[in-house]
Amino acid sequence: MNLESDGVKLEHRVILALVRHGSSVLDLGCGDGELMSVLAREKGARVRGIEIDEQAIYKCVAKGLSVVHGDIDTGLSDYRDQSFDYIIFDQSLQQVRNPDRVIKEALRVGGKVIVAFPNFAHYAARFQIFFLGRTPVTPSLPYEWHDTPNFHFLSILDFMDYCTVHSMIIDNSVFIGREHIVKVLPNFRAEVGIFLISKTREERAKAMPANP
Repeated sequence: MNLESDGVKLEHRVILALVRHGSSVLDLGCGDGELMSVLAREKGARVRGIEIDEQAIYKCVAKGLSVVHGDIDTGLSDYRDQSFDYIIFDQSLQQVRNPDRVIKEALRVGGKVIVAFPNFAHYAARFQIFFLGRTPVTPSLPYEWHDTPNFHFLSILDFMDYCTVHSMIIDNSVFIGREHIVKVLPNFRAEVGIFLISKTREERAKAMPANP
């Protein structure tokens, strides 16, 4: 995986490496469109976003990006099965009310799902909880308790367990610190976990057209 720096932040560089050239991509909670712009430019991706913040949508439109105003919790219901090659949650999954339902909807709408989220079990967060007795504020969890957009706080191990319980396939996973890839003790040392997941083999088989 070539992750040389060229002005693109490491988290987005990792996601770029997971996406095939020329793919169709739906970015859920796309923000100001930074990731979509990079995907379109460097991977020739056909990108579309869903975003609820109107100011962020204006920024996307100014960049010439296609964005739909909507809530991630309900925004996928209008899409047919396998409408996109990839569905991306870049720091947005922890902000939905029902992540289990949204992940399953994403796997219906997309062939693959990329999930990037802040690791709540990072050592800096553990330190603040254990020694300071306070809700952690870290570079990957930068919000105070009273203004955070996050509904759910999960760790890398939590997400891996979730995939195992629901028989979802983890095709790839990358863990990053502030400026580097973390390969040892990621649940303790990584600030962000990035996963490429897909349906169970049984669901894949059901989705395939029958032989004539």
